[in-house]
Amino acid sequence: MDGRGRECTIGEVWLVAGSVAGATPARGQILPINVNTALFALLGTLYGGDGRTTFALPDLRQAAPNGLTYVICTQGIFPSRL
Repeated sequence: MDGRGRECTIGEVWLVAGSVAGATPARGQILPINVNTALFALLGTLYGGDGRTTFALPDLRQAAPNGLTYVICTQGIFPSRL
């Protein structure tokens, strides 16, 4: 067991009080597509980026209660379509 807890689904957003392996804080940052292809396939340029080399995460800082952080799963299971 590596201490990660459960496996997350790529693109899943949840509220945490610390850091989480496999997840990135949702702070509107620009990410490179070439190292985040699965997440880009889900988000596209909905939150920004040029769609050729970059895309952006949503910025959820204002929505998070004091002292907590919204994170988005960047490494995990790609969601299936049922």
